[in-house]
Amino acid sequence: MKMSFQTILQVDLSDLSPEERWRIEHARMHAKHRGHEAMHAEMVLILIATLVVAQLLLVQWKQRHPRSYNMVTLFQMWVVPLYFTVKLHWWRFLVIWVLFSTVTAFVTFRATRKPLVQTTPRLVYKWFLLIYKISYATGIVGYMAVMFTLFGINLLFRVKPEDAMDFGISLLFYGLYYGVLERDFAEMCADYMASTIGFYSASGMPTKHLSDSVCAVCGQQIFVDVNEEGIIENTYRLSCNHVFHEFCIRGWCIVGKKQTCPYCKEKVDLKRMFSNPWERPHVMYGQLLDWLRYLVAWQPVIIGLVQGINYTLGLE
Repeated sequence: MKMSFQTILQVDLSDLSPEERWRIEHARMHAKHRGHEAMHAEMVLILIATLVVAQLLLVQWKQRHPRSYNMVTLFQMWVVPLYFTVKLHWWRFLVIWVLFSTVTAFVTFRATRKPLVQTTPRLVYKWFLLIYKISYATGIVGYMAVMFTLFGINLLFRVKPEDAMDFGISLLFYGLYYGVLERDFAEMCADYMASTIGFYSASGMPTKHLSDSVCAVCGQQIFVDVNEEGIIENTYRLSCNHVFHEFCIRGWCIVGKKQTCPYCKEKVDLKRMFSNPWERPHVMYGQLLDWLRYLVAWQPVIIGLVQGINYTLGLE
């Protein structure tokens, strides 16, 4: 039975169930926008045009000025969710954000000091690798919770579908957001540390000659004599024959988002480095995070720009 627009507006929602309330609100929205098809089509065209133009501009910016692009993107990823957190009173997220920001600020401060303390590279890669693994595990658990809810498995544990879905989506968001954020901070710290050590330069030739006995990532001796103090570690030789601590080169490639040799910039074969099938999902997860950073950083800005254009043109 269809109701008129006036009847829909006069319905008292306080006495209705959540499902009935949703139906009435949905009907009100359709009634309100009935007859505005041309305006809606114009708004869709504005959205598509803005997305295309914004994507072209962002690609050109990234290619011509990668450093400023990465810094602005990192700042937006760090600040934009904070705005919505305070606005929507998501205090749990705010507490975690403050803890993460505090420790990351300390680690970043250590990574940008000159001269660089010998233990700093290991500290930086350990922290960001820890966050990377936690975000990976959190995202997997969140994804499984969402899928279990879709298949109704949550009912076996007497958990309401809306509660199970909220739990899964929250974990998925936490994992992906902090995974994206830590990789960008790690990339920035990796650039600073490698440039300070001197065996790496993002734009030119290294300032130091790399010896076969030195790791270009951390600047420490690869092999330790019996009478010397140091930690005996596994090593890894790239296809360019440069040797590194296995922990350092894995941190450089996976955490620091680098796919070239720290010294000669020859491309690293990640499939060869991570020959274990159980380790390859980490590579794919890192690629997923790189794709999501665009959605986290720039999508809210583009949507806000579209809304501003619609408001200026009088479209609602």
